[in-house]
Amino acid sequence: MRIIKPDDLKHILALSDLPDEHLQWIIDHSEYYEYSDGDLLAKYGEPAEVMWIALEGKVAFYMYINGRQVYYFTFENNHVTGGIGGLMPYSRMKTYPGYSYALGELKILKMHKRHFAALEQLNPDFIQKLIGYMTERARIFATTQLQHEKVNALGNLAAGIAHEMNNPAAAIRGISDELNKRLSRNYDLTRNLLETRLTAEHIESIHLLVSKKDDDMSAQKRTALERMEIEDELGDWLEDKGILNRELAESFAEHGFSVDDLVELHAGLDEDAFKRVIPWMENLISSKKIIKDLEDASSRISNLVSSIKSHVHMDRTNDLQSTNLHKDIENTLTLLGFKLREKNIEVKKEFTPDLPEIPAYVSELNQVWTNLIDNAIFALEKNGTITIVTTHDEKNVNISIIDNGPGIPHNIISRIFEPFFTTKKVGEGTGIGLDIVNRIVKNHNGEIKVNSEPGRTEFSICLPIVQHENLH
Repeated sequence: MRIIKPDDLKHILALSDLPDEHLQWIIDHSEYYEYSDGDLLAKYGEPAEVMWIALEGKVAFYMYINGRQVYYFTFENNHVTGGIGGLMPYSRMKTYPGYSYALGELKILKMHKRHFAALEQLNPDFIQKLIGYMTERARIFATTQLQHEKVNALGNLAAGIAHEMNNPAAAIRGISDELNKRLSRNYDLTRNLLETRLTAEHIESIHLLVSKKDDDMSAQKRTALERMEIEDELGDWLEDKGILNRELAESFAEHGFSVDDLVELHAGLDEDAFKRVIPWMENLISSKKIIKDLEDASSRISNLVSSIKSHVHMDRTNDLQSTNLHKDIENTLTLLGFKLREKNIEVKKEFTPDLPEIPAYVSELNQVWTNLIDNAIFALEKNGTITIVTTHDEKNVNISIIDNGPGIPHNIISRIFEPFFTTKKVGEGTGIGLDIVNRIVKNHNGEIKVNSEPGRTEFSICLPIVQHENLH
């Protein structure tokens, strides 16, 4: 086994100003290890009990996220870590959050945490230096964590957008095919119509009747049962007149026609003209409905794009901007709409009508709504309920996001804002969403609280109406 001397530690930045007797004390209370390139030093979930000092070589750290090892950081002999890693004095780390591997040939000393108190008595200034390195390490980890969280959020957002876009896009393709068929059919039906004694006055009366039904449909909707009853009545009546296509009755019933409407139309036409007018009218009103469906599908895509632009704060600066929280939350609900529909979750909005706009870094604040609503969806079974309540006073606005899920166990509720803490299974979440939420809210000089019991979990966010300083 190699004999380690104080001179072997003097090139290590964290130890460079320690006297020889302190270096020797560290050697006497540590164990020496050697690793080959790629060897595992620390494994995810194992107890974190030792501080290590790299005499030679480097250590690569990979955070364990969603069942994968994600590269985070390299420990080496520089101003960032000083050549020291693992558990540090006063660290709250209990278990390793990832995996550490040797980069190249690695030679290290390992000191168990039971010696930390004696080390502090030996050299308190050295402990303070180690705390400084630990703080810098935490800062770098937090920055990397935020970057990974943003990438993860972007991936989830992209998946949601693709899901939301797919339905109206597929509808538009189907509508286009059906409209082409209807337009082709219109040539034959119009030719048949022209073979009758139909006059311009007849066409005008048909136009007025269809227009009237368009207006009636926008003002009053029939229930499914009412429509089925009228459809049967129309089908029976048309069969009495020699028109045996029940699909025609379905179209007329859906568009608000009644038997009385067709009786009135029939009174002004001879039998041949009436039999030709009915399929022509049905093709007309069905084409109008198809065009309305096309408008709805394209509007849905347009609204989704608008929600995306607002959510990610496109076309605006990165400075504080006045924002409408109700609109921001609505946009978030639009982007998460596919998840809400998958579980048939009801969203109740108890919005105060006079909520003032507040200054915010809007794209960051939107991460808060996305994380909290997404977590509520995850917590709920099918047919659950999410309630969003907004209120305000002279100084602050308050937003509460409440779900009626099983609740957060009392033994872990105090830990939910800790980095990397999660109750989700591997692959279901990063465990850092609420840490990000907490930091964003605090960065806006706000406050977030959670109260939970079975059947009701509430996250409450309080944000100031006026910001008195530049936050970033």
